[in-house]
Amino acid sequence: MARTLLLLLAIALLGACKKTENPKELVVGMDLSYPPFETIDASGQPTGVSVDLAQALGAHLGQPVRIENIPFTGLIPSLKTGKIDCVISSMTDTPERRTSILFSDPYLTIGLALLVAKNSAIQSMADVDQAGKSLAVRQGTTGEVWARANLRHAQIIALEKESSAVLEVVQGKADAFLYDQMSVWKNAREQPGTTRALLTPLQKENWAVGLRRGDEALRDQINEFLKAFRAAGGFERLGDKYLGEQKAAFKEQGQPFYF
Repeated sequence: MARTLLLLLAIALLGACKKTENPKELVVGMDLSYPPFETIDASGQPTGVSVDLAQALGAHLGQPVRIENIPFTGLIPSLKTGKIDCVISSMTDTPERRTSILFSDPYLTIGLALLVAKNSAIQSMADVDQAGKSLAVRQGTTGEVWARANLRHAQIIALEKESSAVLEVVQGKADAFLYDQMSVWKNAREQPGTTRALLTPLQKENWAVGLRRGDEALRDQINEFLKAFRAAGGFERLGDKYLGEQKAAFKEQGQPFYF
């Protein structure tokens, strides 16, 4: 009996050692079509703010990170079915999403803004919400949610990709594109001859890490990580690395930079 107990104890210890040496992967869902936050570099590897944040989280948890590239509208279904462990993909914490998933503490606050044609007379959303006007939005985003809840007269054009929505404005097929401030600024910078950014926010919103219901323990660990990462200057470094020009542009227009 004693030999049997010792053998079982040795097996258990060996298993524990193997588990420590080969920790479980942290599978993070992202839509890698949203630079500079989530994108793919020239060699085909994930890169951006959220990628660096995910890797730092994995190091904090002692887990290797695997990133799954999933269209934005498929992130929450993938989370709920267990395909991924969490979402770090510039996802806004909203009451609607909280009905089906958990969120961490916020790590970034930003606002919705407008991209309009360079020579357009539009100065605000009130100018857009008129009969005969149209507003492009990206499917599944808070821009689409806001538009459907607040617009009364303008036509809403919902598109899967950010680039498609920008093209609608460039080609004059839509009067404006409603999206987050930093992306609106980036697109105006990339299309200076045809577009301009109206950065005054329509509403402010928080980005957070999305988790499955029941994963409160992981949520608490992520909250601890976010607090420590911020205190150590991690977010400031990410901002300097990926968003230096945006920070300067926001300052020039008198808009707070929320990263």
